[in-house]
Amino acid sequence: MGRAKPIMIQGTMSNAGKSLLAAGLCRVFSQDGLRVTPFKSQNMALNSGVTADGLEMGRAQIMQAEACGIAPDVRMNPILLKPESDHRSQLIVAGKAQGAFAARDYFARKKALMPQILEAFDSLAEENDVIVIEGAGSPAEINLKSEDIVNMGLAEMVDAPVLLVGDIDRGGVFAQLYGTVELLEEKERARIKGLVINK
Repeated sequence: MGRAKPIMIQGTMSNAGKSLLAAGLCRVFSQDGLRVTPFKSQNMALNSGVTADGLEMGRAQIMQAEACGIAPDVRMNPILLKPESDHRSQLIVAGKAQGAFAARDYFARKKALMPQILEAFDSLAEENDVIVIEGAGSPAEINLKSEDIVNMGLAEMVDAPVLLVGDIDRGGVFAQLYGTVELLEEKERARIKGLVINK
């Protein structure tokens, strides 16, 4: 048995349709007879769910696990941030609450969480044929790129090809797609294997 092949869905912005597109790919790969699992290194969501063993994770990855026909597992979403205010979130690591942190305090420590993220990813990779990874927000947020653990930073670490999705219902989808690609570094641009226009 080899190691799972990753594919990553990134978006031009939040709510571009990444979660549903990832779930669709999970279903297609599962129906093709492959062992497939979802993965999102860091999720920010008020709505969480609880696994059979009492651990907390993002609802999107629970839905994606259902699309794969498998039970939700906190390894699919190792970092969950639950906003408590505009500048403060509860931090949940591997399904367990670690306390509430101001945004700047979390940014200062999030790189230190990378080993736990990669450990979760690697253990899933040993058990599956495909990992469908969901990014967060946009990979072209140049003010956040140096600390990125969820978009191109993660894609590079796990060597994942990327599909970039934009939402045509919001307007300006071609500018979003073109602008996102143009703001990426050349090595990041090379990871993009297709553009998806979602409606």
